[in-house]
Amino acid sequence: MSTPHASTASTASTTSTTVPPSPPLRFGVNYTPRRGWFHSWHDFDPAHAREDLAQIAALGLDHVRVFHLWPLLQPNRTLIRTTAVDQLVHLVDLAAEAGLDVLVDGVQGHLSSFDFYPEWTRSWHHRNVFTDPEAIEAQTDLLRALGRALDGRPNLIGLQLGNELNNLVEHNPVTAGEVDHYLDTLLAAAREGLGGDHLVTHSAFDAAWYGDDHPFTPEASARKGDLTTVHPWVFSGDCARRYGPRSPQVLHLAEYGVELAKAYARDPARAVWVQETGAPEPHIPAADAPEFARATLLNAAGCAGLWGVTWWCSHDVDRSLADYPELEYTLGLFDSTGRAKPIADALAATVAELRAKPRSTPPRSTALVLECTPATRSVSGPGGGFFEAWMRLRTEGIRPAVVLAERAEDTAYLTARGVADVLRMS
Repeated sequence: MSTPHASTASTASTTSTTVPPSPPLRFGVNYTPRRGWFHSWHDFDPAHAREDLAQIAALGLDHVRVFHLWPLLQPNRTLIRTTAVDQLVHLVDLAAEAGLDVLVDGVQGHLSSFDFYPEWTRSWHHRNVFTDPEAIEAQTDLLRALGRALDGRPNLIGLQLGNELNNLVEHNPVTAGEVDHYLDTLLAAAREGLGGDHLVTHSAFDAAWYGDDHPFTPEASARKGDLTTVHPWVFSGDCARRYGPRSPQVLHLAEYGVELAKAYARDPARAVWVQETGAPEPHIPAADAPEFARATLLNAAGCAGLWGVTWWCSHDVDRSLADYPELEYTLGLFDSTGRAKPIADALAATVAELRAKPRSTPPRSTALVLECTPATRSVSGPGGGFFEAWMRLRTEGIRPAVVLAERAEDTAYLTARGVADVLRMS
């Protein structure tokens, strides 16, 4: 097994011992409607949404991430349904009433193991959603329309292209270069619809970080959009089963995801958002979920440049709905009757604890160098040598940063990140 060792080729010095206060963190939840899951958009009920949002706000959270369904918003390539857009805007306004800010995801796309495509992309009309020029144009039209409709809402955080669009690559083959063109085109369209004060982002399932030759790359996640979003899931790479639900590898997974993302960013100050993390059974048994939530938040909060954490998800999927993977039925802070689960209480208490004291995040003066190619990216995922070396350092009390090999001798860059000691794998 590889062992980190000190590098003699590249070090940086830090002279200041004063750590300035860090910006307050944002804490929220991904909103999954309690009644009918996202199928509730077929017969949107504002009273039900108001009740769900009030429960979320009562936990002391400050924002939600919300999702409409692409087939309902754009059932024809040249038709965007005004009624569906108005429903989405209404939900954003209901969140404002509850005191919650909102990030809107545009193209859904993928949600909880189901993929939603408009019929004009399927069967004998099949179009590759990532490469077909007319399919791309339709998605840009939708994002512009959503941006125009939402712009000016004071509680709007921003507009995201869609949820984990890289989950769609199995049925839409695409190259890394084509992904870059797709993301650049859609991000520009989303920005065109929104004012300058809102975030424009994109998200990817963590195969983008760990998957060998996956066409959605770490560079795309860390360099495109206004900040980097990460979705560090304990089932990726069978992490929780491989190491155990109470293991350091699980409890520090979100922290690791933030530090890995920072390594790929060109801008050392680029913010990272832990946009999805959760406690799915049986990977995290219900008895362990409260401590998992507490440790995840506390460990991630020690990362400089963290924007916030958004839990997945608000409400369990009701078991009257069929054909979900077992873990999808147990991810909520509230059960399908609306009762708060012990994990909700733990999350709320930890959020209150973190907000009660000024936040200070000293720089990580020790960095571990990541050497990999697109074909060996899995070294940085659970089970990989780099992942295990980083976790070993963390359990020894070191707070390691991550630095890419090509930046390991860039003194100005290391200094900007506060790195004094560089360790390499042997």
